[in-house]
Amino acid sequence: MATAAQTDRPASYYRDSIAVRPEQACPPLEGDRRVDVCVIGGGITGCSAALHLAERGYRVALLEAREIGFGASGRSGGQILPGLGTDIATVEQALGREHAREVWELSREAVRLTATLIERHAIPCDLAWGYLHAAVKPRHVRELRQFQERLARDYGYEALDWLEGEALRERVVTDAYPGALFEREGGHLHPLNYTLGLARAAQRAGVTIHEHSPALAIRRGQPADVTTPRGQVSADFVVVGANAYLGRLLPELEGRIMRAANYIVATEPLGEERAARVLPKNDALSDANFVLDYYRLSADKRLIYGGEVSYDGREPRGLQRRMDAKIARLFPALEGVRIDYRWGGDVAITLNRAPDFGRLGHNVYYAQGYSGHGMALAGLAGQLVAEAIGGQSERFDAFAAMPHRRFPGGERLRTPLLVLATAFYKLRDRL
Repeated sequence: MATAAQTDRPASYYRDSIAVRPEQACPPLEGDRRVDVCVIGGGITGCSAALHLAERGYRVALLEAREIGFGASGRSGGQILPGLGTDIATVEQALGREHAREVWELSREAVRLTATLIERHAIPCDLAWGYLHAAVKPRHVRELRQFQERLARDYGYEALDWLEGEALRERVVTDAYPGALFEREGGHLHPLNYTLGLARAAQRAGVTIHEHSPALAIRRGQPADVTTPRGQVSADFVVVGANAYLGRLLPELEGRIMRAANYIVATEPLGEERAARVLPKNDALSDANFVLDYYRLSADKRLIYGGEVSYDGREPRGLQRRMDAKIARLFPALEGVRIDYRWGGDVAITLNRAPDFGRLGHNVYYAQGYSGHGMALAGLAGQLVAEAIGGQSERFDAFAAMPHRRFPGGERLRTPLLVLATAFYKLRDRL
């Protein structure tokens, strides 16, 4: 299984189940263009930003280095839920409770926005509701119950229900979990179809999309110039939504995110009967480990199961055997099930696992580092960037206020130190 560090990667299940096509062709950029806003990145962040900007009347060009949805936006587990990639306590510690409440409510809005965009633009992406946060051990039970109580007490969030025993087995048919939080505001979807649907909506709003047009450099100024291999875009504003594929495009952000490869498998279609012996209510689930596993059912009743992590671009040793063994332990009813797809993809993580939003100078905006929690937040990020460019930056600044530090160790030692830290947390997961 390859990662994004390599040119060619195995086809995902999502690539073989595309239900959305572009409104028009997305040829590489040729020659020079002048627009109001140049968006870099054809994932959810970039497509949402382009759509919301075009709806505000801006002339927008979107540059994508490969194809729309090539990165995590089109390869992820497809799970959507409120919150961030870090505990809300991290935000509260950094910004105070009132500010943390604002961020929490914005994360809930991100989920509602996802549903609104799907409905408004008739995106066929199999949106379904219901999410389980599963405890693997007694320590997780305590932590999840404390999390539930804290959100209800301090944030007024009442959409979490504690389940155990038969109530839990009605939603996930396994003996692996002593309990779980059921989240009514969480759910799942087909991530690539959703991303392609946003791109199609952006085109209908007037956005010009150029695939196979990597941004090689940004010359700051008024206007700013974005250079590609065969052309250049001049724009009053630049929005960078490259995330794990940022490279050295914005030197000021060097070291603030790290690429992490995650891995997913999709089984053969299970059929109604076997699917009902896995996730009878069609919920999505993730466990409470630091290096967590997550899964859900696709619209055609495949189990889509993800987990494991790599920071150096190499597939972990014994990956296939371990993932297959996890499925077999969780669901004896799936003994002998065929795995039809195996793929990997990269996400961007920050040191504190909170998303990193900001602006460089007065006309370069960026949003990155969702830390595995970007399916809903990235869509909101695009909307908030559009608001900020339009002169209403308060909501964007609520996220931009979050402080971020570089990963320690410099360019040579960042990855080894992160691997060492992750090994510690993997060991803790086993205790």
